[in-house]
Amino acid sequence: MLWRKRTLFLMAIDALLVNLALFLSFYMRFEDGIPHEYVMTYYYSVWAATLIYLAVFYAFGLYKRLWQYASIGELLLIVFAATIGTAATVTVVYFIAPMRLPHSVAALLWFTTLFLVGASRFAWRILQENVLTPHVPGSQKQVLIVGAGDAGAVAVRELKNRNYHEGRPVGFIDDDPKKQHLQLMGIPVLGTHKDIPRVVNNHNIDEVIIAMPSASGEAIREIVQITEKSGVDLKILPGVYDLLSGTVDTKEIREVQVEDLLGREQVSVDLQEVAGYLAGETVFVTGGGGSIGSEICRQITRFNPGKIVILGHGENTVFDIEQELRSEHPGIEIATEIVDIKDREKIQLVFERYHPGVVFHAAAHKHVPLMEKNPEEALKNNIVGSYNLAETADRVGVKTFVLISTDKAVNPTSVMGATKRVTEMIIQSMGRRSKTKFVAVRFGNVLGSRGSVIPTFKKQIKKGGPVTVTHPDMVRFFMTIPEASQLVIQAGAMAQGGEIFILDMGKPVKILDLARDLIRLSGFEPDVDIKIKFTGMRPGEKLYEELLTAEEGTSATKHKRIFVAKPSPVETEKLEEIIHIIRERGSYLSKDEVVELLQTVIPTFRKQNAKTVANQ
Repeated sequence: MLWRKRTLFLMAIDALLVNLALFLSFYMRFEDGIPHEYVMTYYYSVWAATLIYLAVFYAFGLYKRLWQYASIGELLLIVFAATIGTAATVTVVYFIAPMRLPHSVAALLWFTTLFLVGASRFAWRILQENVLTPHVPGSQKQVLIVGAGDAGAVAVRELKNRNYHEGRPVGFIDDDPKKQHLQLMGIPVLGTHKDIPRVVNNHNIDEVIIAMPSASGEAIREIVQITEKSGVDLKILPGVYDLLSGTVDTKEIREVQVEDLLGREQVSVDLQEVAGYLAGETVFVTGGGGSIGSEICRQITRFNPGKIVILGHGENTVFDIEQELRSEHPGIEIATEIVDIKDREKIQLVFERYHPGVVFHAAAHKHVPLMEKNPEEALKNNIVGSYNLAETADRVGVKTFVLISTDKAVNPTSVMGATKRVTEMIIQSMGRRSKTKFVAVRFGNVLGSRGSVIPTFKKQIKKGGPVTVTHPDMVRFFMTIPEASQLVIQAGAMAQGGEIFILDMGKPVKILDLARDLIRLSGFEPDVDIKIKFTGMRPGEKLYEELLTAEEGTSATKHKRIFVAKPSPVETEKLEEIIHIIRERGSYLSKDEVVELLQTVIPTFRKQNAKTVANQ
């Protein structure tokens, strides 16, 4: 086999090097030749040293290393092996040779063996990097790396590992004054981020790589804007949002994405806590074919569930996620159910068939303007559908039920937001009287979900614009799909019953800034290449969203990024009354009647706003 031939070849080289090291040690000790009385000691030492060093090197795994990637770890390994080999050789020679080995020879043996063996190993790496993969002038991109820290070093190593086929680093940019005019891995720091245009021009830079995974969104945005004015390609070392999904390695360099400009610390998951309540359980995911639901399914596979049951109304999306999970996780049992959550009877049959232990409820009508035009459907799906799931979960003894809510449920001005607030009330009410732990998770807009702002902007940019923004001052909270999904799963682990969990999502982001950033990242100049058009606020929209009502307030949890809203009073009788009315007359309710019905449990819901919409 090849590895055996390679091992024998390396052992033969080491045998020669050990013999050479011993000869040099005696020669340096006895410059006029080995004295007669030490000749036999020398011969005994040759055999002992050869056998002992080879055995020690083999035991230390020196023959299993890829030496073209040798680093400090391999050097330390050689030091340890040479030290133990020398000590063992001196000990054995002491007992078998006619004369003891001189101390100076022993010291020289350790040094020369370490030098020769180390040099032989690192020679291949030096040869690989400097001879076998020479730089061909003009054939590769000149790369400037922003960030002369650990991430910058990773970027340099990654370019080297790719044999500079994707660019050769010529300098660093870093704002730390202590790093100016110094070198990292032999590459100079050429200035701060304000010097990027000068450095790009003076060094003929073709590409800039941002290597600052912990930088704020504002800092990355500023670098992006400065770099794009220089007309060079821009890439980034993956940071928070790529690592969340687990789909990329920290050494992969990719294009800058709009998510990088949010620059918020990731939500970490307590793996042990989460695994404890999901392991071995049958887990239901409603809306399992949607953006959030499908990602929850993917995340659940990490925690050894007994079975995942995907519930959805759209057969194509359910089919897609089922095929993906079966392909990537053949050891996990997957089941699918095409079901409308408004169908109370079918929901009961499905729950009794599988007896789930955990339910993640992601199914909902979520588009604000669409639900303003079809308010009765929002009532039937979001309120009655959720109640069907909750009451059935209570009856069959589900352990944990997690509702996915939205910041639009806080002081709602839209029908969609109001229905989600009522759904939260249902969860809080059920949580007070059920053995099932009912909780809700409230968060803002999800980047990349179907129908959300980013995919819409991308389609508009692809068509050449204009990019439509409803209002120049509109702001929203944002998070990524993996981040939202992990938050939902973590909330289930923390559930006691009746809570509304809220994510600290940092600062809200201006939609206009998001549009401009995305246009720039697509290689265009806002308002020059791609126009931005203001269309006016749509029915039910607000300029800004909130995460809490004035009455709620928050209290901390053991998770530093997750808070729990203080419970608000819920009138169970009124909830049950409107659910009864929707079940009896849901499809026949007028728009005004929908608003009046919602106002019975949400007095702050503005009737005049909805009437304006109803008359449009």
